[in-house]
Amino acid sequence: MINNTIASAGNKGEKDRSDCFVSLTLSDEGGIHLKLNSKVRVLYGDSILQLCQEMLNFFRIEHATLEIEDKGALPFVLMARIEAAIKQLVKSDLEFLPEMLPENLYSSTFNQPRISRLYLPGNTPSLMLNAGIHKPDGIILDLEDAVGFSKKEEARILVRNALRSVNFLGVERMVRINQIPAGLEDLDYIIPHNANLILIPKCESGDQIRMVNEKIETIQKQIGNINPVWLMPIIESAMGVMKVLDIAQSADNIVAIAIGLEDYTADIGVERTNEGTESFYARCQVVNGCKALGIQAIDSVFSDVDDLEALKENVLRSKALGFDGMGCIHPRQIKVVHDNYAPTDKEIEHAKIILNAFFEANKNGYGVVSVGNKMIDAPVVKRAQQTIELSISSGRLSANWHNQN
Repeated sequence: MINNTIASAGNKGEKDRSDCFVSLTLSDEGGIHLKLNSKVRVLYGDSILQLCQEMLNFFRIEHATLEIEDKGALPFVLMARIEAAIKQLVKSDLEFLPEMLPENLYSSTFNQPRISRLYLPGNTPSLMLNAGIHKPDGIILDLEDAVGFSKKEEARILVRNALRSVNFLGVERMVRINQIPAGLEDLDYIIPHNANLILIPKCESGDQIRMVNEKIETIQKQIGNINPVWLMPIIESAMGVMKVLDIAQSADNIVAIAIGLEDYTADIGVERTNEGTESFYARCQVVNGCKALGIQAIDSVFSDVDDLEALKENVLRSKALGFDGMGCIHPRQIKVVHDNYAPTDKEIEHAKIILNAFFEANKNGYGVVSVGNKMIDAPVVKRAQQTIELSISSGRLSANWHNQN
């Protein structure tokens, strides 16, 4: 007997637009009863109720009352909320999946720019829908700190549906999973649905990376999909700092390592400051470990979203240490981050002089390259090339600058 077995999912606060709150009651008899409260019922009520009925049929539910308080939820959100409520009451491995976006909307490469990454709470659909228009290099659907413990399962389903349904306008699609080992379960909801990159929080060893890759490989074999999945471990503890090189060397699909300073400073028992004196050693360790392995070093988020001048100063310090980018927790931070990580006019001109001298020397068969009275070696040329590539990707330099000089 099932009488009055109740579950709910979703959000219904005043600010929870583009979401819905569903309540499901199972019973032994009486058939299906659907109750919809929505401001758009006149326009979309029939299609919403039809979707509800289809999902209940799909999960073989014959007797239930399903109530929906709708605040403009798109179909992928409705589907996620209803499925989450059902799975609290019915044990099922079935997934009611929205149609997948075209594959050309979510490709990424090993060394593409990752100057900015915009964090989006994994259980807040309203922040996902237009995230791409802010033009970050990547969006992070966050299943870890931004999601309360009681909401983890429904966030997984929502993130899965968002990966399939939301057009992020070509930016890299990232997901921050929960801390290992719990985060391994998140991968079942992510890997089959074309996430580009997985962030691994509170990483402290190469073994954690290997566990993640083993799970990814198992899932990909099951679904017959071998698209590359990049990894970005996040260093958030004293132990993680001491193991940076071990972590960086643990897998070929690690494209970057990030540092999370809120947890790191808490771990060593100090207050985080804007100046960053307390984290200088840790940040240098991350930068040096990354540069030694040829991967990107990503700085921590800046938590004061209203102080853009302090953010600018933080970015300039970060760039001076050798970081390649940082996380953003609000769209208004993105432009400040991009503008101040970008090469200056002086840096661009110096890089052009070095590369032109290098190309000219190669063309004439010279084994030695010099600019003025300084010899130019391979690392200097490589750094100049990186400056030019970053200038082109940020729009500060034309892609055909060689033809113009």
